[in-house]
Amino acid sequence: MASAAPPVAADLRGWQRFTPGQRLGRFAIYLLLVAGIVASLRTIEVIPEFLADAPEQVVDLLTRMWPIAWNYYPRGVHAALLETIHIASLGTLLALLLATPVGILAAHRLVPLWPVNWLARLVLVASRSVNSLVWALIFVGIFGPGPLAGTLAIAFRSIGFVGKLVGEALDETHGGPIEALRAAGAPWLSVLGFGYWPQVRPAFWSIALFRFDINVRESAVLGLVGAGGIGMALDAALNLFQWDRVALILVAMFVVVIAAEIGVTQVRKRLL
Repeated sequence: MASAAPPVAADLRGWQRFTPGQRLGRFAIYLLLVAGIVASLRTIEVIPEFLADAPEQVVDLLTRMWPIAWNYYPRGVHAALLETIHIASLGTLLALLLATPVGILAAHRLVPLWPVNWLARLVLVASRSVNSLVWALIFVGIFGPGPLAGTLAIAFRSIGFVGKLVGEALDETHGGPIEALRAAGAPWLSVLGFGYWPQVRPAFWSIALFRFDINVRESAVLGLVGAGGIGMALDAALNLFQWDRVALILVAMFVVVIAAEIGVTQVRKRLL
């Protein structure tokens, strides 16, 4: 019996990971990235002379910062540091109070009205699109310099973050318990409290703690534009070239951020 003839080599096809169209698309993306990097480097106008002596400038700055002025902490840093923590705490609390209703209105499963949903999402996008320093400048212009402007800046910046995540958590809830409550004739607030809240409670506290952690970091620099807190002490020390005090303030800010991170982690473990 004659054996089957081997396949012709011309009929064999080599495996290729990407189609010609995909390879062309990848090449176009890489080309755009390279063009964007080149255009950025030309736009920012990097001066080689400044890069060359950067190590010497860093060494000179660190030399000016040492030794750290530890004795300045009681009279110049402690009160401002506590004010920063208060700004972050009150700003986060105010953001939770304002963002939760907006997040509920943005959730289509809970409020099935597209015009209302889009209006609420517009508010959330507007809050997120403005940086906290810009919010601080706005409120400093309205209320004057001080912690009130910083608290409102933290709150209005956080509304978009908290409201968006709360709305998404409400949209991702399971419909079984909610349908059962509605079938039993439960009012809207009961459906919200017993159908939605138990499902979104872990996400809500996680969002609140995460945002507080972020706000501690952001509130530390709001004082650079006059919005209270440790940033005002940092700005004064920088303007007066008191580098030993600048080093102390930076160390204090670092310690507070680390302490907030540890505290938020521990509270999260116990709540969730």
